[in-house]
Amino acid sequence: MEEDYYISGDSEEEEEDDYYSSYRGEESLDGLESDDDSAQRDPSKASSSKVITKESLLAAQREDLRRVMDLLSVREHHARTLLIHYRWDVEKLIAVYVEKGKSCLFAAAGVTLVELLDPESSSTMMCIVCMDDIPAKDVTKMDCGHSFCNNCWSEHFIVKINEGQSKRIRCMAHKCNAICDEAIIRKLVSIRHPDLAEKFDRFLLESYIEDNKMVKWCPSVPHCGNAIRVENDEYCEVECSCGLQFCFSCLSETHSPCSCLMWNLWTKKCRDESESVNWMTVHTKPCPKCHNPVEKNGGCNLVACICGQPFCWLCGEATGLDHTWSHIANHSCGRYKEDSEENAKRAKRDLYRYMHYHNRYKAHTDSFKQESRLKETIKEKVSSLEARDSHLRDFTWVTNGLYRLFRSRRALSYSYPFAFYMFGDELFKNEMTNGRRELKQHLFEDQQQQLESNIEKLSKFLEEPFDQYAEEQVMQIRMQVINLSVITDNLCKKMYECIENDLLGSLEFTSHTIAPYQSKGIEKAEELSVGWSTQAPYNDKCQKADDEFSGDVINISQASVSGISDESPQLSRKRPRKVSSTGSFFDLNLLAEVHHRIDS
Repeated sequence: MEEDYYISGDSEEEEEDDYYSSYRGEESLDGLESDDDSAQRDPSKASSSKVITKESLLAAQREDLRRVMDLLSVREHHARTLLIHYRWDVEKLIAVYVEKGKSCLFAAAGVTLVELLDPESSSTMMCIVCMDDIPAKDVTKMDCGHSFCNNCWSEHFIVKINEGQSKRIRCMAHKCNAICDEAIIRKLVSIRHPDLAEKFDRFLLESYIEDNKMVKWCPSVPHCGNAIRVENDEYCEVECSCGLQFCFSCLSETHSPCSCLMWNLWTKKCRDESESVNWMTVHTKPCPKCHNPVEKNGGCNLVACICGQPFCWLCGEATGLDHTWSHIANHSCGRYKEDSEENAKRAKRDLYRYMHYHNRYKAHTDSFKQESRLKETIKEKVSSLEARDSHLRDFTWVTNGLYRLFRSRRALSYSYPFAFYMFGDELFKNEMTNGRRELKQHLFEDQQQQLESNIEKLSKFLEEPFDQYAEEQVMQIRMQVINLSVITDNLCKKMYECIENDLLGSLEFTSHTIAPYQSKGIEKAEELSVGWSTQAPYNDKCQKADDEFSGDVINISQASVSGISDESPQLSRKRPRKVSSTGSFFDLNLLAEVHHRIDS
C-alpha cells in the first residue's frame, strides 16, 4: 500500500517545494526554522482564531456592539442587552431579526422602547416601593416607563449585583421584563458603593467571554490572561499566544481524532485504573441504589449503605432487612448461576480489550515524549552539517520532517482511544450490526497500521547520525525523509476522512464532532486587530422582511460582520461552512440567507 504514496526522485524537488512552501511550524525550534518561512506565508489568509488580551477585550466588545447599534439604530446598552441574550452571536441575532422582526427580537431579549412623555410639573412623586413622597429630582424613570425613587433603585441594583445578576438586571415593576439602563445602574451604585460599580463594569466587560460560545478563556495554569475567539467553528484545536495548545470545545488538551466525549470518558477510565481505585475495587462494593462504594466493617453479609439500602455483600443484590447470621430472608445467592460465569468472561474480555488499546496509546505517547528530545539533537546535527564545506545549504527538510513526525505520532496515539469507543458497546451499541462493525474496524485498523509503519520509518531516519555521513548518504536520507513526510501526511488525512465520513458520519442516533485535521499543525491564534468595513445595503430578502414587520426604516449600509474565507487548506472536515463574500468581510444580508439555508 505504500507504493500508492511513494514519490519518485524525478518529482521530489517539486513536491518538496509545493508541500513546504507555506509551512508554518507548530512549535518553536530556535535555529531550525527556515529564514524564508515568514515570507512564504500567504498574507491574504488570516488566522481563523484570535487572541483577545485584557487590552483588546473592550475593543472586541465594542466592535460587535457597533454592528448591532448601526443595524438596529439603538443605544449601546440596548445593543449589549440584545447581544448578551443571544450569547454575542451576531449572526443569530440578525437571523431572528430577519425572520421575526424587530418587535419580537426586542421582546425576547427584554428591550423595551417606550416614548417617554414630558413628566407632569410636580415637585414630588410617590414611590410605590417605599410608599414615600420623593422629590421629583430624586426619582428615575427607565426606558419601560416605570419610575421609582433613587434609593429603591440603588438597593435593587446592589442586591442584584451581589447575587451575580449584573448582566441582566430587570425592572422592579411587577411582571416587567425590561432590562435596566446600565448607565443609570452605574451612576446610582457608584454614589454609595464605587467598588461595586467597578465590579458591575467588569461583569459587563467579561460577559463578552463568559456568554460567548465562540470566545473562551485560555485554560493555561497559571492563567495568561488571554481569551481565544474562533471565527467559524467551535470544534477546533487552537494555540494561544502563551504557547498552550488546547481543544476549544472542551478546554482540555488537544485530542483529535477523539471527540470531546470520547476523550473525557477515556481520561476518566485511565484515572479509574489508579491504585486508589484498585484498592476500592478490592475492598468495597457499589450500593445497588446510589452506586456509592460501601466498605464492610463487620462479619454479617447483610450490609447497609448510608442511603439506607440494605444489600447482600456476596452478590451485591438489594435485599430486605430481615436476616440471621447465616441467612437473609427471601434471598439466596449460594447456588451457581450460568450468567455469573458469562459475566466473568465478559469482564475478562473487556479488561483485555482495554489493555490492548491502552498499551498502544501509552506506547505512542511515550514515543512522542522521547522523540521530543530530538529537537536539541537535530539542532546539533544541522549545525554540524552547515559547518561542513558542502553543496548542501538548505536543511529545512530536517525541521519539516521532525514536525511531521510529531504531528503524525500524536494523531496516531489519540486514534487508539477513538477506536476503543468507536468499536465498543459503550457509545455505539445500537448504531451498527456486529458484521458491519467488524468490517469497519478492520478497515480502520489497516489504516492505523499503515500510518504506524511509516511513522516508525520516519523516526528511524531522523535518528540517524547523518551529520557524520558523506554528502551522497545525506542526500539519500533527505529523499527518504521528504517522501515519508508526505506519505504520513496523506495517511493522516485519509484516516481523518475515514473517521469523519465512514465512521462518525454514518451514525444515525448520536452525533460526534472532532477537530479537523490540519496538515500544517495547530494554528497559532493571532492578536486581535479590530477593524471596520463598509458593505452594500439590504438585498431584496431583508428589505421584504422590513416591509412585513414593524415598518421601521433601518440603515445598515455601514453595518458589517467580519469573517474569514472558507478556504482552509489541508482540512478534511466535510461540515457546512459559511460562504464568504468577496473580500475579507461577510455581508449582513448574506449571513441571514446562509443561516436560513443551513436551518432548512
